[in-house]
Amino acid sequence: MSKIVVVGANHAGTAAINTMLNNYSNNEVVVFDRNSNISFLGCGMALWIGKQISGPEGLFYATKEGLEAKGAKIHMETEVTNIDFDKKVVYATGKNGEKYEESYDKLILSTGSLPIDLNIPGKDLENVQFVKLYQHAEDVIKKLENKEFNNIVVVGAGYIGVELAEAFQRIGKNVELIDLADSCLSGYYDKEFRDLMNKNLADNGINLNYGEKVLEIKGNGKVEEVITDKKSYKADMVILAVGFVPNTKLGKDKLELFKNAYKVDLTQKTSLEDVYAIGDCATVYDNSIQDTNYIALATNAVRSGVVAAHNVCGTKLESIGVQGSNGISIYGLNMVSTGLTLEKAKRLGYNAVATCYEDLQKPGFIEHNNDKVLISIVYDIDTRRVLGAQLASRQDISMGIHMFSLAIQEGVTIDKLKLLDIFFLPHFNQPYNYITMAALSAK
Repeated sequence: MSKIVVVGANHAGTAAINTMLNNYSNNEVVVFDRNSNISFLGCGMALWIGKQISGPEGLFYATKEGLEAKGAKIHMETEVTNIDFDKKVVYATGKNGEKYEESYDKLILSTGSLPIDLNIPGKDLENVQFVKLYQHAEDVIKKLENKEFNNIVVVGAGYIGVELAEAFQRIGKNVELIDLADSCLSGYYDKEFRDLMNKNLADNGINLNYGEKVLEIKGNGKVEEVITDKKSYKADMVILAVGFVPNTKLGKDKLELFKNAYKVDLTQKTSLEDVYAIGDCATVYDNSIQDTNYIALATNAVRSGVVAAHNVCGTKLESIGVQGSNGISIYGLNMVSTGLTLEKAKRLGYNAVATCYEDLQKPGFIEHNNDKVLISIVYDIDTRRVLGAQLASRQDISMGIHMFSLAIQEGVTIDKLKLLDIFFLPHFNQPYNYITMAALSAK
């Protein structure tokens, strides 16, 4: 019997806890989490804020009571303040000042990530918001009940910023989207895809302000104005969504780090024996570059939790790596990607090119529910290996990206895709479908 302490119980932590409790009955599992809830699906916040769903209830899939019913001991609203890795003791403090000293045989760190806090004047004014936790979203929704809140400035045009810009516009707000980059979603898609999303946002009333650096937020107690190096914007609320950093405050001087994340091996073990790290605080093995990387995604977090759980309980299991598969749907425009963009592949030194193709999803005689699909497959000219893929359409083309994710994982070449057995039925696709045609167009 082992005593396993888990620090953090959101997606990665919940996956680890459930895996241990469901598969191994002879361990003691103790959990500390500083939040008041478990398993909040932050990816649904924009849907809640934009009133595309009726409420937040469905954004939770686990509870303290449910995990305790399986045998875990859960301490909520209890922050771990220190860990003695030599003596194997976790020190924590509860919301009412309760002190805990918990010894462990195995430790799983699932401390997640933190929003990047811009170091600019005025960031502490009232109504300058982060939107990551349930409490953040709840606070924003309550404030938006004030009918005088009309001007929302969203700083950061990554996934969260774009999704929130749509949400605020859907409820009738004037939205200014600001980013230092020259486009939205710059880390996930190449230019032709970013251009599609930019047009989509602008066509739906989002004011796009790219290539601008936020210098200051002004106001008398409450936010009133955002100042960039080019303009000023009236603001009743400012959303800071410029990204996240791994939360590695605990043990950062004791554990090996990579890009400020806990560096782990394929079993999720850190540089210390009996200490594992999972989720947004830990590294991943990135199959697209065939090396260690940091990619913060809930899907990666869940898989890492499963892997760590089996290993701490004595069953050897290694991660097969990730490709960073992701997607977004804004005003009905669906975009998905996996692996490397062409721009990133070139920056990393690959002799990379992209083969692109655009066509209707289904044969032209299908007169309804038939839209164009844009596809780009990135590959290395020297090895022919597929490095990444991107798709965009108003059709649901999301499942197609899974094939490309597997192709990257298994080192499939672009030439293998040229004659891949892809079924045809006019209800779904064309006989000369966009995947085949893009592959056949490769040099």
